[in-house]
Amino acid sequence: MPRGANLPVIAAFNETVLLDAIRRSEGGLSRVELARKTGLSAQTVTNVSRRLLAQGLIREGGSRQIDGPGKPRTMLLLEPTGSYAIGVHLDPTVITCVLLDLESTVVEHTRRHSPVSGDAAETVALAVDAVTELLEISGVDRGRVSGIGVAAPGPIDAETGVVVRPPLVPGWTDFHLRDELTAATGLPTLVAKDVTAAAVAERWRDPAGASGNFAFVYYGTGVGVGLVLANDVYTGASQNAGDVGHSIVDPTGPPCFCGRRGCYGESVRPHRLVLSAIRDGVIAAPDGVLVTPGADGPEAVLDVETVDELFTELVRAADDGDAAAERILDRSVRNTAIYVSNLAALLDIDRVVFGGPTWSRVEQRYLRLLPLRLAEADMGILTHPVSISSSAVGDDVAAVGAACLVLDSTFSPRATLR
Repeated sequence: MPRGANLPVIAAFNETVLLDAIRRSEGGLSRVELARKTGLSAQTVTNVSRRLLAQGLIREGGSRQIDGPGKPRTMLLLEPTGSYAIGVHLDPTVITCVLLDLESTVVEHTRRHSPVSGDAAETVALAVDAVTELLEISGVDRGRVSGIGVAAPGPIDAETGVVVRPPLVPGWTDFHLRDELTAATGLPTLVAKDVTAAAVAERWRDPAGASGNFAFVYYGTGVGVGLVLANDVYTGASQNAGDVGHSIVDPTGPPCFCGRRGCYGESVRPHRLVLSAIRDGVIAAPDGVLVTPGADGPEAVLDVETVDELFTELVRAADDGDAAAERILDRSVRNTAIYVSNLAALLDIDRVVFGGPTWSRVEQRYLRLLPLRLAEADMGILTHPVSISSSAVGDDVAAVGAACLVLDSTFSPRATLR
């Protein structure tokens, strides 16, 4: 718990200390409890809470009876409508936009198909359209919105808000995403790596008592990992932690563009699984697309929308009992188990959470088979059980996390001191 200080010059910091304490409490806190938790004097708590009430960021709720004599204490609660944040997730397949209130509750959300071309300017235009629609259908005053958080494929330059060299969307190299969105919407914007945003969302919604050391495996057009270690989201030296694509899980597996075989990202991404399904006759190739019989043949070019449709068809075939389709998906489960086993041993984590826009289609199969495959892949390297679960946030997890980052950067004590 951050501690406040009784100095007028850091009034803004003390406001965020109180807000943070109230946000983390269940059922609110009294002024006496706030003084005890934050280290602020009773008079400072009274003055700061008065300012927060005037700003509409907190409200007085019911009363709580204390033990012993004395009148009940009035509780201070967050005012959900006091501020809002917008989260945008730019996946090569789908654009997701959410509006969160001050309690990080999703008030409204909308989606758009990403442009088949993958063009950065066209993608931003669709995102701006989604933001505009979100504000219109919610009726929220734009002046109440603290800003926009954007979850984008990495790597990124978090300081400048630039998308650097995303391997799955090469047309985005050195794209000034933050500046483009700020100019188009008039709202302050921050950019985060999508897997980091997903981990942030899961941490904010983490149930009481859950582990503070876990990995979030993000499954979308590609695969990445967000990390929470010792209750903090770990972002790395350049805020690009989580690129797991080139961890080798199958030395005889498919070739990767890096020149090696069996990289985890390549072995489980939907594009690769769809090509395998076409080669094995599980699904038909789209008109005009030639897929060579061998895994080492020239890579067929399929746009993201086609891959998304064919991946759904592949999963449906497996669910209907097609043996070849089941083998393809089960191999991806096995490769994931090998990766998770190594990750859990390396970082000493005891929980792995899965989510992302593609996850819901394979969720039941993975949750059924992954614990079994994990036990097989362990080979005695794990010192403790590792639980496997789905995200508590759902498919919009990266967009929700991006909006949470806006709230955090606006109202957290740590951000105020930067």
